[in-house]
Amino acid sequence: MKIAVLISGGVDSSLVLQILHDQGHDVTAFYLKIWLEDEFTYLGDCPWEEDLQYIQTLCDRLAVPLEIISSQREYWDTVIAYTIDEVKAGRTPNPDIMCNSFVKFGTFYQKIDDSFEKVASGHYAQTEEKDGKFYLKQAPDPIKDQSYFLSRLTQKQLSRCVFPIGHLQKSEVRDLAQQHNLPSKDRKDSQGLCFLGKIKFQDFIKENLGELPGDIIEYETGKVLGKHNGFYFHTIGQRKGLQLSGGPWFVVAKDSKKNQVFVSNQYHTEDKQRNTANISSLSWIPEKPKDFNNIEVKLRHGPEQWPVKIEETSADTLKITLPQNDQGIAPGQFAVFYKDGYCIGSGVID
Repeated sequence: MKIAVLISGGVDSSLVLQILHDQGHDVTAFYLKIWLEDEFTYLGDCPWEEDLQYIQTLCDRLAVPLEIISSQREYWDTVIAYTIDEVKAGRTPNPDIMCNSFVKFGTFYQKIDDSFEKVASGHYAQTEEKDGKFYLKQAPDPIKDQSYFLSRLTQKQLSRCVFPIGHLQKSEVRDLAQQHNLPSKDRKDSQGLCFLGKIKFQDFIKENLGELPGDIIEYETGKVLGKHNGFYFHTIGQRKGLQLSGGPWFVVAKDSKKNQVFVSNQYHTEDKQRNTANISSLSWIPEKPKDFNNIEVKLRHGPEQWPVKIEETSADTLKITLPQNDQGIAPGQFAVFYKDGYCIGSGVID
């Protein structure tokens, strides 16, 4: 097939390019340039030049064409603007989910030639076609599984996706990278957000929203315990970075209008049960399930996946109840649903 390969310079996407090339496919490597030099100069050197050195070395070796696609404006309009707006509203955004939905498997589709039958990436996930419908299956590596970040993809998007390393453990990917002597074989995995790379999220928020001093208040008594530099620097369930004595203290609530952060050192008492959430903005893969039995949920990327009780409160809203407290439940987070190893959809916590 003729396949467009999204390549970042990391070991995962590099191995994807190597595998598809060795299988005899007609592959072209595409690097999405998302760094906004003018807007991000305060954060340091652009990371994309180093990425391209690794990519170009591999493409030259394989005699594979490389194209650089400018996606700066799309990232700003759909991912960065969303992130800033959510943080400013006191919510917890997930830029990676948005970036996959609207850029990597969204506007990128529109920028490449229709002759590319598939778009390949180094995501740890799997697709499966049954009866003309496309399903999103979890990767066998529970730590690396990235189906959480792909949970908003549509049927049209999934029909064109291919994840050639989604069936592998991360250790197997590293071994294969060594066997092929990939230029990126020893390169560390990126831990940053999709559009920030190595940049600290706090620095990004500070530059875009500035500092806004306010009170840190004890939830139970209303007593002012200290000061913060802006409610948007703090997340529900946060324990570190509060710089308060007599803890441990946890952030239990925020008031964005009054710029107040509420904390408690009695986080797990009965009046602070955190095991339910209302979910809206639902999106199902491939369609809404007939019932909500035996479904599990993830509230963040990672191996933690809980059985969940689901009540349908309206045609497009749900109430979920977890089997135990989760101190990090916060508005804006994505709740992603799973059944029998498949990602079946997601929604946003209200």
